[in-house]
Amino acid sequence: MELDGAHILVAGATGVLGGALTAELAARGARPALAGRDPTRLARAADACPGAPAVVFDAYDPASCARAVHEANTLLGGLDAVVTAFGSVGFGRAAETGDEVAEHLAAVNFLAPAAFFRAALSVMGPGSVIAAFTGVVAQRPQAGMADYSASKAALSAWLAAVRREVRTGGVRVLEVSPGHLDTGFAGRSVAGAAPPMAPGGDPGRVVRAVADALEADAELLRTAPDGTPVVERRAR
Repeated sequence: MELDGAHILVAGATGVLGGALTAELAARGARPALAGRDPTRLARAADACPGAPAVVFDAYDPASCARAVHEANTLLGGLDAVVTAFGSVGFGRAAETGDEVAEHLAAVNFLAPAAFFRAALSVMGPGSVIAAFTGVVAQRPQAGMADYSASKAALSAWLAAVRREVRTGGVRVLEVSPGHLDTGFAGRSVAGAAPPMAPGGDPGRVVRAVADALEADAELLRTAPDGTPVVERRAR
């Protein structure tokens, strides 16, 4: 994919990762559309990216996720990529996690991104990309984070299956699975408190690697133990 001139919807553009990714894509010549939950924060993000259309969605409302895709498709005159860069985290032992917390994590981390991508696949053609941030817990579930890990693993499994469905049609699926990053995400949990963690990696480094992966037609971006981004052209 050539980013210069590409039309890309970034869902979660008001967050740390989404905002940084939007700026990186714009710097490389892409024309982004911004999607976010909070209208005030979304307006600020749009001010920082002149000319970028902005659409509101609610991760608890899958229909609004689909509407955001269709609105962005209309406003940009087509979509070359849709990236989801939002999520929610929760901590605590599985036996002590309330059903409402588990439902929230599944809705935000799995069902909402899937709704974005189902809508995207209905309007995008060969050469386009859907991309999602999952996380290392999708492959290595962590004790004290069972429901969060499961919600990310569900998205990862969904992406892997869809990749096989759409690959022959020329649509690419990119999974971004970094380790812990210094975004403040763990401090905004919907339940529990984060355990002691080592310092997080540089989100800017990962965002630049995501842009590189989009241009390199990659299917998986992960980070090595030392935090170095590793791009794989073909997901295992």
